[in-house]
Amino acid sequence: MLNRIWEKFKQLSIMKKILIVLALVLPFGVAAAFAGGDKVISKGQLPAQAQSFLNEHFAGAKISYVKQDTDFLDRAYEVMLADGTKIEFSNKGNWEEVDCRYTEVPAAVIPAPIVKFLSENHPDARVLKIERDRRGYEVKLSNRIELGFNNDFELVDFDN
Repeated sequence: MLNRIWEKFKQLSIMKKILIVLALVLPFGVAAAFAGGDKVISKGQLPAQAQSFLNEHFAGAKISYVKQDTDFLDRAYEVMLADGTKIEFSNKGNWEEVDCRYTEVPAAVIPAPIVKFLSENHPDARVLKIERDRRGYEVKLSNRIELGFNNDFELVDFDN
């Protein structure tokens, strides 16, 4: 069967052969070009805003690695500190997630209205993780409670 296909292929004009080969190979090339991927970079290659955030809130912390994740239309950054803290940044260097697995999120990172809410309602809990996106904030506490706040800092979700 392969011999018959090969014989028919040999009878085609050069232009048709080229088109067939391109039709078979091009999808793989396009997929590889847009696949992006992770790349280890230095702290100095982070956007300036991300570098400032690290210098302000995690000065002196030892960095395990800095990773740039490139997708089709977007780029993001992840910084892993030696103590297990993971910080994610957008392509512009805005923080999107601070996950302090074994310590707590620096108080200066947490917006003041959320700090106020936590001091009134969960005074003994520590903030282990905070995430933000276009809809608002999600906070994970040491007492295993997760809170969701909208952009006006109103509590919109409570999970224990």
